[in-house]
Amino acid sequence: MSNLATHTSYDPPLVDGNPSFHDITEWVSVHNERKAKPYWWAGFSIAAMLTIMLVTCFLYLFWNGIGVWGNNNPVGWAWDIVNFVFWVGIGHAGTLISAVLFLFRQEWRTAINRSAEAMTIFAVICALIFPAFHIGRQWMAYYLFPIPGQMGMWPNFRSPLLWDVFAVGTYFTTSLIFWYTGLIPDIATLRDRAKLGSLRQKVMAFLSLGWSGSMKNWLHYEKAYTIFAALSTPLVLSVHSVVSFDFAVSQLPGWHTTIFPPYFVAGAIFSGFAMVATLLVPLRKLYNLENIITIRHIEKMNIIILVTGSMVGFAYMMEFFVAWYSGVQYEIYAFVNRAFGQYWWAYWTMFTCNVVTPQLFWFKKLRTSMTATFVLSIFVNIGMWFERFVITVTSLHRDFLPSSWDYYSPTIIDILTFIGSFGLFFFLFFIFMRHLPVIAVAEVKMILPQADPHFYEDHAGDGHHTHESAPTVKPSHS
Repeated sequence: MSNLATHTSYDPPLVDGNPSFHDITEWVSVHNERKAKPYWWAGFSIAAMLTIMLVTCFLYLFWNGIGVWGNNNPVGWAWDIVNFVFWVGIGHAGTLISAVLFLFRQEWRTAINRSAEAMTIFAVICALIFPAFHIGRQWMAYYLFPIPGQMGMWPNFRSPLLWDVFAVGTYFTTSLIFWYTGLIPDIATLRDRAKLGSLRQKVMAFLSLGWSGSMKNWLHYEKAYTIFAALSTPLVLSVHSVVSFDFAVSQLPGWHTTIFPPYFVAGAIFSGFAMVATLLVPLRKLYNLENIITIRHIEKMNIIILVTGSMVGFAYMMEFFVAWYSGVQYEIYAFVNRAFGQYWWAYWTMFTCNVVTPQLFWFKKLRTSMTATFVLSIFVNIGMWFERFVITVTSLHRDFLPSSWDYYSPTIIDILTFIGSFGLFFFLFFIFMRHLPVIAVAEVKMILPQADPHFYEDHAGDGHHTHESAPTVKPSHS
């Protein structure tokens, strides 16, 4: 297990309470084994109702056509594409935490990577449903794929929309396999703790793929995990870069800019970490995981939010500079119209939430406050949704021809569909919380001081407990 952790005896512990290996297993697994608490049923019920609303909206759209949305002639891409880019961005932090931070041996990731990976998968699922319905005539969706047929039709591989199919599809598949690979040791733990012969034990036995915890198992596991981390790392940069090409390769003022790929990647990491914070702050309290997801973890996430938020703010200012420096009147007008035109309220909401709000994390008191983290992370995600709205709608509603200008307003179906997508996201997340460990138990154990092979030699005479006799320390509720 040495490849997954490089803990040294002089590192400050990342887990509070001096727990034993058994304590970590108990703290996390108990939430999957006991009956669900009332707060889980309340949240799950609300999410399920919103998911039903989402399905109803899509069935209504399927029956009546795209016209039930507010899309008009110049604004052919509206809330559907805004929501698609928003959810793909939300799913970006999971890969960064799982793959990039793993390769850089950032041990603090172990407490948050499991939930972040799950968030990635569920967010991409929410993202994919929007273009699937936006194409219209969903029964013809197979035209998007290179399937030989007698009609002689073939996808246009020069279209960035087709690039999206491959980029997001690859991202989803890799993230799903990576997430499942990391789950195998913990699923085996749940299998061994389940009642012999029960349905739960049989399901976990099937999903654990015969894991026995042998040295050979761990050797193959570490190799596979490292390979998937290496394969996933380029996706952190490529996926949202390809999504940005949907806009950047066009000739439309406001879209035709080379800054979009790094700008979109920074924004995706920014919004992804904000959503991780939004999920983990209440989760650590409800599941009594304050000793595992500590204030140090929250502070490190807030520092990343601060850095990426500053990068996004710099990109906003550079867009105006590049438009002015280009000397192209259409480009200049597009950005002036963003800030002072009919959608000025959307632009300044975006700017306030994405640029001003994260700067509060310069103050350590706010950076380490759970309440401030939760509130500010919600503001960040509000701002990132408005960013996608501003990019998409303000560039389309006033293009080259004044005769085609129009104002876009969403319909009630647009609004309910967007709210319903959050219902689907939390519906899946609540199922994950109920049946699978929200913490990577095996990886957290690897960063405990006693995971060091020389720990017991170095502390043989100072009163430290052995693994078997380590005292059980209950998590703090403070």
